Amino acid sequence: MVMARKFGSDLSGTTMVEMAIAMPLLLTLLLGFVDFGYAFYQWNAGNKAVQAGARLAQISTPVAIGLPSEALTQSDVTKVGTAVPAGTYDYLCTASAAGVACCSIGGGLCKPENANQAAFDAIYDGTAHRAGMLDFLPMLEKSQVRIEYAASGLGYWTRPEGPVPTITVSITNHPFQFFFLAGFLGFGTITMPSMLSTVTGEDMKSTYTP
Repeated sequence: MVMARKFGSDLSGTTMVEMAIAMPLLLTLLLGFVDFGYAFYQWNAGNKAVQAGARLAQISTPVAIGLPSEALTQSDVTKVGTAVPAGTYDYLCTASAAGVACCSIGGGLCKPENANQAAFDAIYDGTAHRAGMLDFLPMLEKSQVRIEYAASGLGYWTRPEGPVPTITVSITNHPFQFFFLAGFLGFGTITMPSMLSTVTGEDMKSTYTP
């Protein structure tokens, strides 16, 4: 009976047991902060990437080869400054998993012959003077980039040497892989929310090199 009382009142080792219970919870919480902090960093980097891509698309040769043909000739001065009706044109340019650019016109098939590969690569990789989308988000794939040139009812029909579209550069289906929580809790890869930046195009001069 005496031995039983001593065993029941013996508190040696309780600290070790409490630590064994609390440590996994504390470690999971700490590593969770690290993982979600890195996810927020990637999301922020993605937003910077679309802003840089939109700026490059705004000032350089259009990816959509047919876009310059949407402009009136400069000799037609009576129409300069006329607002563009929404839906007049809509070019959506993307890339395959292999990085081959293509553009669809008005929701049609995405065809490589409608796209300027060098212009798409310049927005993705950057130029000699400007950082591209890849510089801000190194794990970005070309197939996750979308570049749209559309007449939205804003802007003007033409300025000297080219059309002025509304340009939207976005990133879609960009994955995020948990590092620590994948091992602890079995979290898998998630798809980050789509990120986009919309700007009004400047003079889309085909001979301009940023």
